[in-house]
Amino acid sequence: MRQTRRSVNFLFAAAYWGLVANCFAAASADLLKAKAEAENKGYIFATSHDEVVARAQKEGKMRALSSLPAVAIKAMAEAFRKKYPFLDVYAEEIDGNEAHQRFILEMKAGRAQQWDVNAVQNAFYSDYPPLQKKFDILGMAEHRVLNIPAEIVDPFDRNIVASASNIQVVAYNKRLISAERVPKTWEDFLRPEFKGEKFVADIRPAVLSVLVPAWGLARAVDFARKIAAQRPVWARGYTRVLTAMVGGEYPLALGPNFGAVKRAQDRDPTKSLEYKILEPVPVRLGGTDAVTARAAHPYAALLWLEFHGSPEGQSLIDKYWPYGASVFVPGSSQDQETRGKKLSVMGWEHFTKIQEYERKLIEAYGFPTESKKTP
Repeated sequence: MRQTRRSVNFLFAAAYWGLVANCFAAASADLLKAKAEAENKGYIFATSHDEVVARAQKEGKMRALSSLPAVAIKAMAEAFRKKYPFLDVYAEEIDGNEAHQRFILEMKAGRAQQWDVNAVQNAFYSDYPPLQKKFDILGMAEHRVLNIPAEIVDPFDRNIVASASNIQVVAYNKRLISAERVPKTWEDFLRPEFKGEKFVADIRPAVLSVLVPAWGLARAVDFARKIAAQRPVWARGYTRVLTAMVGGEYPLALGPNFGAVKRAQDRDPTKSLEYKILEPVPVRLGGTDAVTARAAHPYAALLWLEFHGSPEGQSLIDKYWPYGASVFVPGSSQDQETRGKKLSVMGWEHFTKIQEYERKLIEAYGFPTESKKTP
């Protein structure tokens, strides 16, 4: 009897390990096929995380320009050094359109070779792909060579990563307007009761441009005309607006960033500032980075990008760029707020069209000037 049981156990074990071996063989074959396909298209494809780490260890350094705020960069660099103590790590912030445009010119002229990672400014997105190292980051993410969600990688160029995002919401002062009266849809802003300086709208129609993916440009332009006809309080930027709302100056704001509202709530001594998420939820990708084409330490740079998309990196972004971790990463603040809701994502295919969208929407606004009441 014992011999029979041993024989059965042996057969089960043999079958199990045979199945495991077949699975590994199939996975290996898929990986090699992905590598071959990538290389045929001119991409670089590592077949294991160990290979990436070993190459990075030989390089020994990593230098990055980042669009994250300085405090987030510092925290990210410290955590990255702890994870990869063999790397000499330096990262700094690059901010503002002029700085990005200068750096693009430097990369084109071959004068930016000291940097391994560059931030990608979405407004100039079409300039970047020829200037980036042709790693197949998407393919390596899909095959788990890199621990990074495939959703945050450009599916077209395959080598640019967006580790953060912004969603846009409706902000209101609950002492000035009840939650029941706050718009439940974007079209509710067109109700007669909101006509005549009853809400604040940004002259830059960022929220409306991010509705284009879900609505189409024609509908967004028509909505912009109707918003202008409501005669809102026109402003530029929502930082001061949110402060004024806490002070009781304005009841309602159309489309500030979720993170900005949450940070204003954290500082609100009156606890009167609230927000509502409307569908489709406008989502803009951010924290966009890539490995420079002339990087001296490209595999260390690849680990830096991977770390941004990892659970630890995303947690740091949520903490130090408050509430800014990617909506596509499970457990992030934005993921929790939008789960189950319809999104309108200003994704990769729209980046080269953002300026066109905003130009047409500003035209629909009638090129308004700032109101005297603008904070």
